[in-house]
Amino acid sequence: MALAACGARGPEQPATGVAYAGPPVLNLRKDLASKSAAISTVKHGERLDVIEMRRRFVKVRTAQGVEGWTDSNLLLTEQQMEDLRQLAGAAAKLPSQGTATAFDALNMHATPSRQSPGFFQIAEGGAVEVIGHRVAPRTASSPQAQTPLPARRATVPKKAKGKEARASLGPPPAPPPAAPPRNWQDLSRRRVMDLPGYVPPQWRASAPVPLDYWSLVRTRDGKVGWVLARMLMMAIPDEVAQYAEGRRITSYMSLGQVQDGKETKHEWLWTTAGGGPVPYEFDSFRVFIWSMKRHRYETAYIERNVKGYFPIVLEAAQGQDEKAFSLVLEDKDGKLYKRIYGFGGNRVRMISKEPYQPPPPLPEVRALHSFDPSPAAAPAASSWKEKLRFW
Repeated sequence: MALAACGARGPEQPATGVAYAGPPVLNLRKDLASKSAAISTVKHGERLDVIEMRRRFVKVRTAQGVEGWTDSNLLLTEQQMEDLRQLAGAAAKLPSQGTATAFDALNMHATPSRQSPGFFQIAEGGAVEVIGHRVAPRTASSPQAQTPLPARRATVPKKAKGKEARASLGPPPAPPPAAPPRNWQDLSRRRVMDLPGYVPPQWRASAPVPLDYWSLVRTRDGKVGWVLARMLMMAIPDEVAQYAEGRRITSYMSLGQVQDGKETKHEWLWTTAGGGPVPYEFDSFRVFIWSMKRHRYETAYIERNVKGYFPIVLEAAQGQDEKAFSLVLEDKDGKLYKRIYGFGGNRVRMISKEPYQPPPPLPEVRALHSFDPSPAAAPAASSWKEKLRFW
């Protein structure tokens, strides 16, 4: 009471772990309630001390000493921050597969999952470089438990008189229950179909897992993350994009340019994919040239029903008037081959074909939810004298 009257503050609650802000802007609330007022705002990557956890909610303390509550799904662990740095470093060496713009404000996620923390937001119309694709199952929301109907309130009958009173006594008492069967223990064993969450096999086949198509993108300042591919539009000119015929353009690049009067037109290579999400990047590629006679784009070469993978790279020119590009395609034997195509005028031909060894996979941002500090950062245990002095 004396300390409170003097306005003295007690010792701070010790930190039990370390976390980092995931979203570009993270609001810390005063209480657990969703309508609680925000008392502080932190930016992506700021270090926070974890001081208390209640289920999926975490109480953290900023570097300025402000304490507030937030959702654990909006925080990154120390290991995840290191994984993000390694991913950005490895992706910086990958060639661009085309520039895309965002239809609307788009969150960049640490992993190809809608539940993963979004650490950066691409503005509407913002440009990013596409460097990879992936198909990932969409995490379905847990089915809501059915709320039982409220029990009907029993009505108390009014007191009856005479014959009505005798009739209200009800039937005679029931006889004693029969003895249980001898094998009652075997009959009482739980079956698999009685376990919670059991889905009959015939229902499993009729309910396929929904999939999402994700793109790995890179910003101009070097940030790398995953975004939903359907929220991006490849920035190839509309004069060429009109020939997509409903197919998804997965990559494109300029093979050179020609001068038609005062206009400068590019010759393009693009890859497309049709239908739903597939484990490969494209199933068709096409070369467009500019017709000087008709003043429009025309197809110089097209190949369909392929299984293609990134990267698509411009190669060294084979001749003075010839350009070259390479693609990675899966052959009939199930192996990957790197094919180099030469391009000159309106003629495209395959120059070489050799086995392709995929590079090592990119670093993954691990799904960790433990905010324990690293052993090097863990504070030393206090002695019994310090504890006695504190109390």
